Amino acid sequence: MIRTNIPGTSPYEPIIGFSRAVRIGNFVHVSGTGPVGADDLDVAEQTDQCLTLIAAALKNAGSSIEQVYRTRMFLTRTEDWETAGRIHGKFFSLIRPAATMVVVKELLDPRWRIEIEADAFIPE
Repeated sequence: MIRTNIPGTSPYEPIIGFSRAVRIGNFVHVSGTGPVGADDLDVAEQTDQCLTLIAAALKNAGSSIEQVYRTRMFLTRTEDWETAGRIHGKFFSLIRPAATMVVVKELLDPRWRIEIEADAFIPE
């Protein structure tokens, strides 16, 4: 299978050694995506920003948000789960990927209240 690294805009990609997404064959794995650009906004706007950035990465990899089959959400506050879930539902209510929501102590940027990973498929 052919592997393609999909770069993002993070200056940390070469330092840490990661790609925004990696495509292997017809599968795309999107790295943990924080709400860059919405750092100081509420969790609804941060969730929307994460998923918008994920959609862009998927497009760059030849897939789309409609092809997502798995998401993982990392929240820093338990009470944010319903709001984050509602925004997740805005993007995924029709396709309903397998989803996990986990509460963590802190994310890389302490202003972030959510970070999201996604896996998608590229139809033949």
